[in-house]
Amino acid sequence: MVDEDPRRARSRTRLLDAATRLLAEGGTDAVTIDAVTHEAGVARATLYRHFASGTELVAAAFARLVPPAPVVPETGDLRSRLVELLVGQARLIENAPMHVTAMCWLGLGPALGDYSSAAASESGGGESSAADRRELRTLRRTVVEQYREAFDRILRTPEGLEVLGEHDYDLALAQLIGPLVFTRLATLSPLGREACEEIVDDFLAARRMREGGRRVR
Repeated sequence: MVDEDPRRARSRTRLLDAATRLLAEGGTDAVTIDAVTHEAGVARATLYRHFASGTELVAAAFARLVPPAPVVPETGDLRSRLVELLVGQARLIENAPMHVTAMCWLGLGPALGDYSSAAASESGGGESSAADRRELRTLRRTVVEQYREAFDRILRTPEGLEVLGEHDYDLALAQLIGPLVFTRLATLSPLGREACEEIVDDFLAARRMREGGRRVR
C-alpha cells in the first residue's frame, strides 16, 4: 500500500478546515467553491482533485460537525434506560444546531434516492454524482448512528423484545426522537426530563396495548 502524499493530505485538511468554518458560521449557503478556495488558499483545480462537487464538500464538512453520540445507559429497566437516553439526545439536539441543520440538509439535498443501503450500487450518474453519494451516505450513516444504534442497544435487548414484540424499529425511533427534533426545528422551548418521561411512557403504553391486543386475538 502506497502512503498518501503528505502535500495532498495537507491540502485536503485545509479545504475541510475552511469549509467547516464557513459552514459553522454561515450555513450551507456560505460553503461555495470560491469562498472555500479563498479561505483555504488553495486553487480550484486542487479542490476538485479532492471533492468532485460542492455537494460532496458540504457533506464532508457536515460530517466533521456531527457531535459524538450520547452515552447509552447500561443499567436499569427498559423505561429508565429509554428516559436517560432520550434526555441525553434532547441535550445533544439542543446544543448542536449544526446537527439539526445537517438533518434538514440531508432531507432536502440531491442524490439521496439510493440512501437505503450503504452498499447501494453507484452505477450511472457519472463520477461526480457517485462521489456525492459516497460522501452523503457517509454523512447519513454518521447521523443515523447517533440515533439508531443507541436506541437499538436498548430496544433490541431481551426485555425490549419481550415488552415491545417485533415492532417497526424505524417507526419506534421516529416516535421517540420525532418530538425532540420537531421542538428544535420549530425553535420551541427545549424538552426537559419530565417531557422525555412522558414521551417514553406514552410510547411504552401504546406498544404494550398493541402487543396485548395481538395476544388476545
